[in-house]
Formats: sequence, structure tokens, C-alpha cells
Amino acid sequence: MNKTVIEVKNLNKEFQIKQKSAGFIGGLSSAFSPKYKHIKAVDDISFTVEEGELLAFIGPNGAGKSTTIKMLTGILFPTSGKMKVLGFNPSEDRQKLAYHIGSVFGQKPQLWYHLPPIDTYNLFARIYELKPKDYKERLDFLVEQFEIQDLLKTPVRKLSLGQRMRCEIVASLLHKPKIIFLDEPTIGLDVVAKQHIREVIKYLNEKEKVTIFLTSHDAGDIETLAKRTVVINYGKIIFDDTTEKLKKNFIKSKVIELVTEEPIKNFDFEGGKIISRTKYSLKVELDTAKNSIDKLLTYAMDNFAIKDINIFDTPMEEIIAGIYREQKV
Repeated sequence: MNKTVIEVKNLNKEFQIKQKSAGFIGGLSSAFSPKYKHIKAVDDISFTVEEGELLAFIGPNGAGKSTTIKMLTGILFPTSGKMKVLGFNPSEDRQKLAYHIGSVFGQKPQLWYHLPPIDTYNLFARIYELKPKDYKERLDFLVEQFEIQDLLKTPVRKLSLGQRMRCEIVASLLHKPKIIFLDEPTIGLDVVAKQHIREVIKYLNEKEKVTIFLTSHDAGDIETLAKRTVVINYGKIIFDDTTEKLKKNFIKSKVIELVTEEPIKNFDFEGGKIISRTKYSLKVELDTAKNSIDKLLTYAMDNFAIKDINIFDTPMEEIIAGIYREQKV
């Protein structure tokens, strides 16, 4: 049985935000008699993560995902509650913990913007006190796995988003962390870049046994990677079970967009609901529990000259709404 590497018990985080009335008088009033609004970003959550687990921690914007990660990595202090990461208390042992974890925040880069990635890597090797031989071997391995040989000496500002994210993840893995926190690693990426990142994440988890704590708005990330999913909303955990159960109960449909070379006249595929159409395109909502995407695509390819195909996942908001509906039944 795997050991527990993350323990969270009755964790809370509140923020106090100063309120300011409009106009000059309002500004003066706020300066001398300030009023504050209290926001509970994380509300009494408890969970554990085992060694080698790949956990999806998901929810809509403002749900408390990033706040939770920042507490687990020692960036934020909790208002109350207990937590342990690899036996360390992140609030008290942040420096010691940093040698054993890595983190990637999709919207907050750690690479120096005007410098090539190799400069940041060399700096991190010093920060983590890596031996030159060990650093070179590790860097060579990661460069090959992430296919960034041609990017090492290119200024970060000139990299595409997909290229930058690969380089960002490499930076977080140089010191061989036991846990890596990935906060929206595929945000804004195209389909090819997303697939590459997913393959790398899966490799790290399966081959290096790295524990992955993943947040994402992309249902595709969750379906492809995680065996367990925790859903958080308004600071509270509302679902903690297998991803298979999440898929079966709440990720029931996908939208497939078909673009054709010629006008679409008769589209008689049974099991798909046409939700919009134009002369040369249509969108079909497909219940994946009853019909496979392959079956729809086979029908489309056999009957039409297909120019383009796009597949859209169930929006996170619909997944959350479905969980709430089940809880009320």
C-alpha cells in the first residue's frame, strides 16, 4: 500500500478585502473609516493523496483551486486547519519542502522572460545545490523527453505558448521532485501542444513515479490523465471519487464540429443531436455513453468530403451543475 504524501484536514483560508466607495468623498471615507469584506476561499476541506497518485483537483474560476495549491506549497498561510506535504508543514518548513516539490502555474511563468531557458535552468541548479554531473545528466534527460533541444538558447519571449510550457515544466523537474503541482498547464494551448503536455505528464507519473497534483479547466486533461478527481466549488469539496465515475455520471457528452468541402444536405446519423448548422458545417452533440465518437466520424467520412473536425469537451460549469443536481436528489 502506498504511503500518504499529502494530508489536509479542516483547511480554511479567508481573505479580507478593503471596500472603497465611488468618488472622492468615498475615497476619503474609505481611508479614515475602512470597511472590509471577508471572503472564504477555502472552506473546511479535508483529503489525502497517496504516493504516485495522479489527482485532478478541478472546479470553476474562484473555486479555491489555486489557493489550495499555494497553501500546500507554502506560498500562502492557512487561516486554520492542518496540512502535511511529505511530512513537512508547508507554513513552517517551506524552504525544506521546496527541495522535494515542483510547481507550474500556467499563467505565472518562472522562466526569465528576456533570457533563454538554459539561463534559468543554470540558476535553478545553483539554487537547488545540484552537483554539476547530476545536473547535466538530468537536464539532458529532460531536454530529450520534452523535445526542447532547439529551444534552450532562444529567449523565452520568442517561444510559442506550447514551447514555453514545456520549458516551464522542465524547470520544475530539474531537482527530481517527489510531487509536482500543475496549475492549468494546458491553458491556451492548441490540440497538438495539449497532447504533448499530457503525454509528458503521464510519463512522469508512470515511469518516474512522481505524484501529480493537477488542476485544469479542460475536461480532456482529466479524462486522459487522472484516475481520481476532486471537485471543489465555493471553497468546498463537492466530489471526491474515481474519474471513471465522474465520466460516467457527469461527462456525458461531447460536441463534434464537422466542416465539409460541399454543402451538407442530408445528415442522418442516429444518436447525435444537431445543435447548429450552416451550409458547410454543423455541430453535433453526442452522448458518449450511448454512441462513440469513432462511429460518428466513420459515418461523416463515408458520406461527406470532410475539410475539418473539432471536438469540444463538456464545459466545467456543466459538470459542476450536474454534481449539484445529483446532490439535491
